[in-house]
Amino acid sequence: MKLRLFAGVSVLVMTAGLSACGDSSDASDGSTTIDVWLMRDSVSDAFRKDFVKGFETAHPDIDVKVQVQEWDGIGEKVTAALASSNAPDVIETGNTQVARFAQSGGLLDLSDKVGELGGKDWLKGLAEPGAYEGRQYGIPYYAANRVVVYRTDLFEKAGVDADRIKTRDQWIAATKKLDTGGTQGIYLPGQNWYTLAGFVWDEGGDLATESGGTWKGALDTPEALRGMEFYKELQALGRGPKDSDEAGPPQADVMAKGKVAQVISSPGGANTVIENNPALKGKLGFFPIPGKTADTPGAVFTGGSDLVIPTASAKQDAAYAFVRELTGDAWQKKLAVAMSYVPNKTTLAGAVASDPGASAMAVGAAEGHATPNTPGWAAVEAKNPIKDYLTAVLTGADARKAARTASEAITAAMNTGS
Repeated sequence: MKLRLFAGVSVLVMTAGLSACGDSSDASDGSTTIDVWLMRDSVSDAFRKDFVKGFETAHPDIDVKVQVQEWDGIGEKVTAALASSNAPDVIETGNTQVARFAQSGGLLDLSDKVGELGGKDWLKGLAEPGAYEGRQYGIPYYAANRVVVYRTDLFEKAGVDADRIKTRDQWIAATKKLDTGGTQGIYLPGQNWYTLAGFVWDEGGDLATESGGTWKGALDTPEALRGMEFYKELQALGRGPKDSDEAGPPQADVMAKGKVAQVISSPGGANTVIENNPALKGKLGFFPIPGKTADTPGAVFTGGSDLVIPTASAKQDAAYAFVRELTGDAWQKKLAVAMSYVPNKTTLAGAVASDPGASAMAVGAAEGHATPNTPGWAAVEAKNPIKDYLTAVLTGADARKAARTASEAITAAMNTGS
């Protein structure tokens, strides 16, 4: 999933609990209406209507009014809503952006609800960024992550069994066999920094680390450099551009031309490939990004959303009931099947066992990570020195020097943008 970059401003810190700001009745029959903001295309119209109907049946005293929001400009809109006295009661937000909103004081602290919501089983890639300074504000909603999308026919022709690719070494060996003639073993654009992040995490490194309240870029650590070394080795087994990411040109368009054996993408990318080249229908498969050892899949960036409740909501009890239902096991299973998402708990992965793409995601999601959990990370992505670093190394620059330059840029951005 894309990261959503939200701009934040300070608002008055509020400390009301769930019971401190009780529900207000909106109708003569004593019912309560809650306003919910969900994002465009995060769920289908059919699922949304099905859930609202089910929720209102189970909670006859609560009416739900869903407003579908556009991603463009949503950061400013949410920030303004949190600072107002007329905020919606539930908001869907990108998982990595909860910290920015929590920093403002505009989100309700739900730490005391983690146990009853099954928090011990949450995907850490959703749960960890939903917390800020040790308190839980975002409740995991759904997840998606990258997998390997591959051409089954090209694998068969090369004598490669995708089911036997469990480690990086096996992946490299298979990709070398596939990278022959006019076929690219893998199409990996040079600036696919989310994929690099996974390799860095596999090595025990990180993009940035925090000490004493100060963040520091960490691409120049030995662990992160090993992740970069593997990225470079894999990227060389295809002809992906070294100076652009997966959007330029769209990698699904490249794969649709028929000469690419693999790409790293969310499973939904396969649908775009088939739309562009219907002849590839039935010829695309999925497997989790391999890890260093066979017993642990490769680390991945977990995209997705959390649900938050504004402190300014006058109907926090009803809002919490909505969040509890939508993130509970019954509706999470239905959501996963309807949308090919990864459910919010590791214990629910079986819900997508019959969906090849989603089940491959679910395996990787168990090793999911998020970007550094601080409001200052948005400033890093605004300029994104990681992309420049990747291009520099792939075009011949000294990796240590380039990593040091990128780390210094990350440090400066995080500590001026927080």
